[in-house]
Amino acid sequence: QVQLVESGGGLVQAGESLRLSCAASGRTFSRYAMGWFRQAPGKEREFVAIISWSGGSTYYADSVKGRFTISRDNAKNTVYLQMNRLKPEDTAVYYCAADRQYSINRSHKYDYWGQGTEVTVSS
Repeated sequence: QVQLVESGGGLVQAGESLRLSCAASGRTFSRYAMGWFRQAPGKEREFVAIISWSGGSTYYADSVKGRFTISRDNAKNTVYLQMNRLKPEDTAVYYCAADRQYSINRSHKYDYWGQGTEVTVSS
């Protein structure tokens, strides 16, 4: 069992940065690939980024590539999402999720989900 708690969301202006954190409980954190998803009001949840269990492999949605960076610290059981040059269209609730495989955007394959943290980007 893995419990995930996101933090770091907030209200920022376009062009600014935020760093989201996702703290995981349990001793098996390092066995999971970790992903970030987001869901904007009235829209479906969409994939943002994923990092492998070792941190050696990452993959990003085209919409965030070059602006967002996913990283992890297995000693701290935490995964991060550094978001730079934020845009109003990045406004959403951001969720982290744990995946025993490396399912990228196949959200139904993920095993555990956090409750989300809200990010609002004003123009």
